[in-house]
Amino acid sequence: MSLTSWTGTEPSLIAHREKLLDTLQSYGRVAVAYSGGIDSTVVAQAAYAAIGDAAIAVTAVSASLATGELEEAQELAGRIGIRHRVIRTEEFANSNYLRNQPDRCYFCKSELYGRLSRLVGELGVDVIASGANSDDLGDHRPGMRAASENGVRHPLQECGLSKDNVRALAKAWGLPTWDKPATPCLSSRIAYGEEVTPERVRMIDQAEQWLRQRGLRLLRVRYHKGDLARVEVSLDDLPRLVQPEVRNAMVPAFRALGFKFVTLDLEGFRSGSLNGLIPLDSLLKPASSRH
Repeated sequence: MSLTSWTGTEPSLIAHREKLLDTLQSYGRVAVAYSGGIDSTVVAQAAYAAIGDAAIAVTAVSASLATGELEEAQELAGRIGIRHRVIRTEEFANSNYLRNQPDRCYFCKSELYGRLSRLVGELGVDVIASGANSDDLGDHRPGMRAASENGVRHPLQECGLSKDNVRALAKAWGLPTWDKPATPCLSSRIAYGEEVTPERVRMIDQAEQWLRQRGLRLLRVRYHKGDLARVEVSLDDLPRLVQPEVRNAMVPAFRALGFKFVTLDLEGFRSGSLNGLIPLDSLLKPASSRH
């Protein structure tokens, strides 16, 4: 993208861009772990702007990827111009992942980054880069340990870029998903301690698609014990879901998917709300001690 499109941009944002480009250029040849979410999309855009065809975006596909996310990632990669590769990951073959303890993400990211590390030679890259931003440092992120074990770099963190900074960069670059809500994997919707299964992630995916087809954008369908769906939407959308015409369609639709109970969370949408259920001592133990 031409740098002239940044005319009139705040100097601080231009400084963020330049620091990010310089950081990625210093890596050499880069493979971006690219989900199509806003963070990894900005890293992919920056990598392509910094090093061109020496950058490649790699998207992992498994049962935990929501419907439409792969197609959107492919479209965005094409818009950016970066080379794009799709790989299959097999985290569902790992019993530690399926048992869904608070360190589940460690095993998911170990699978992803392990596969990427083994592909370094084939991909022709020197460094694997993630989309983790500086805000992620204060959250429960067991996947960061897996990244460290596989030598993954985090350019957004290294540049001190927050989620707000990332969105501002995406908007300035003209990326259409600059305000896209976070889209973590479907398994993250399942309450810790409840087994992750392809059937359960399918239920969640189809329930969330049902809501999106009715114009809702900020949402989660959380799975709890007993096939209970806890639906989180923005506070502005709460009244809509209790309207008789919506409620009377939603309940049988969710039951047809496999949910026995359909509940609405009156606190509204909260990113990572299931993390509030994690016992403190679990957060203090390294993943290796909980295998």
